Amino acid sequence: MAHELTNRFNDLMSNGDDFFSNFGRSFFSNFDGSLKEMKSDIKETDKDYTLVIDVPGVDKKDMTIDYKDGILTVSAKRDSFSDESDSEGNIVASERSYGRFARQYNFENVDRDGIKAKCENGVLTIVLPKTEEEISQTSHIQID
Repeated sequence: MAHELTNRFNDLMSNGDDFFSNFGRSFFSNFDGSLKEMKSDIKETDKDYTLVIDVPGVDKKDMTIDYKDGILTVSAKRDSFSDESDSEGNIVASERSYGRFARQYNFENVDRDGIKAKCENGVLTIVLPKTEEEISQTSHIQID
């Protein structure tokens, strides 16, 4: 009986050790740059798809959108940001990221010539009208 209680206690503590050892990593991993994941929402109607992507801090001139063979590719880059250090050069925390990011989405039977994109307030919205036939040509989409 005492041995069984000891085993249960050891199991509980070893699971607790895992929890506390990973706490910092898992908690702060959400703050390493939201652009890396290009978080998005997709809405579908009978007529089109609407893709909404968060792209905070990215200028539309630094984004490209291409559609080829049913695959929409969204690429973006964010250049380095201004130094926020104090007069002595100390930075307490730096969580903003910069670099190149890309994500692909599968949208079949899209009218490539009708694709529209706009970017406002760090949100990229792409509307992809549906078509009955599959078109297999490459198209570069301009962002308004």
